[in-house]
Amino acid sequence: MLVFFCIVISTLICIPLLMRYWIKHRSKNLLPHLKKKGEITVGFFHPYCNAGGGGERVLWTAIRALQNRYPRIQCIVYTGDTEATGSDILQRAKQRFNISIPSTVEFVFLTKRYLVEAEKYPYFTLLGQSLGSMVLGWEALMKYVPDIYIDSMGYAFTLPLFKYLGGCKTVSYVHYPTISTDMLQRVSDRTQSHNNASFISQSPTLSWAKTQYYKMFAYLYGIMGRRSDKVMVNSTWTFNHIQKLWKVADRTYIIYPPCDISEFTKIPLTNCHVQKTIVSIAQFRPEKDHGLQIRSFSKFLKSHSKDKQIYKLLLVGSCRNEGDSTRVKELRDLCTMLNIEDNVEFKLNVSFEELKDLMSTSVIGIHTMWNEHFGIGVVELMAAGTIILAHNSGGPKLDIVTDYNHQKTGYLAEDVDSYSAAMKTIFNLKDEESLVIRQNARLSVERFSEGEFERGFLMVCESLLQKDP
Repeated sequence: MLVFFCIVISTLICIPLLMRYWIKHRSKNLLPHLKKKGEITVGFFHPYCNAGGGGERVLWTAIRALQNRYPRIQCIVYTGDTEATGSDILQRAKQRFNISIPSTVEFVFLTKRYLVEAEKYPYFTLLGQSLGSMVLGWEALMKYVPDIYIDSMGYAFTLPLFKYLGGCKTVSYVHYPTISTDMLQRVSDRTQSHNNASFISQSPTLSWAKTQYYKMFAYLYGIMGRRSDKVMVNSTWTFNHIQKLWKVADRTYIIYPPCDISEFTKIPLTNCHVQKTIVSIAQFRPEKDHGLQIRSFSKFLKSHSKDKQIYKLLLVGSCRNEGDSTRVKELRDLCTMLNIEDNVEFKLNVSFEELKDLMSTSVIGIHTMWNEHFGIGVVELMAAGTIILAHNSGGPKLDIVTDYNHQKTGYLAEDVDSYSAAMKTIFNLKDEESLVIRQNARLSVERFSEGEFERGFLMVCESLLQKDP
């Protein structure tokens, strides 16, 4: 019996070691030009690197910072953007973010990205996407094994593959936890939301079953996340949730995402607003809760019936697909039902110059997403000189719309009553009071510049890069 037990244990130990040796040896033969003597390879797992969103700004700013600081580092991006070439992707990064990459980037193209798309899993979506990411991660591992592996998009289930089978040092940059304690609480409390359907929230049995599923998934997510040698998170809100789930306080750092505010800070801070306008800048996704904006604005207008025509709500955002277009139609119908369609304008897929113009002529910048993990749009509105009215939760509450130099930087609200009351307060501010808030808000967002991100990112990675793997 003892001999059998020893054989089993030896097998369990030897198989992973043999696989690691085989994978590393195979990798060197696949892309031999990447590994020159003395050079370190850093692989970024970012399947949607050509998307042009805030996560992609983090990716390209991080690569630029690494190459400027360590010229001999070889950077690799694992991507599923097979419809584009490497040069196309870099050109888009230049056009979208004004980021020029100083040295060569090697792209490893993945063919199984469809396995991480939410639409593929109508039920058990979190688990399906996470298991799909492991298959996609295995494809990446089979194509090249870097010295340092950075999950820059939130696929924690790929970390054990690269750590144990690839022998890599591992780093995570978490934009948003795959599951959060808030999600668990909402399901447990049977609260209906965009990710907790009414037929589940209304059923005690289904709510109990979903709560157990979420708890199981949260436990697995914590196990996977703890495989990171270094963890970076984008906000205090994300930090708090990752701490509860991953429990790695000794190696977790808050590194705010880079926000390009330079163009917005060029907008003059004036009080010459002929029309009293509220601007919302957000994609037309369910979690952005445009309905709350419209209902709050409607309640505000009821107390301004005599001069109703001078107030406008501008909903600015992109329509990416049929689902977004359907939501826009539903929002238009809501405006009609509330009899405020003449006071609400939808601005779809606007140019950057038009976006700046809309910001420059608006008094209030509104944001209504519950538990926004950070809020780059909130930062941009503050930089542009609007008075921000954001949701009293997540990144806006904990990191952005906070006192700066012991002075107010904006307003927070959480329901129709508090949003409409805040609108009234802001529009009734004296010119000098408004200007003080806007100036202070603009000064405060310097904390979220690209330079600050680069310093923080390099500080976290430095200990891994100084040692030869």
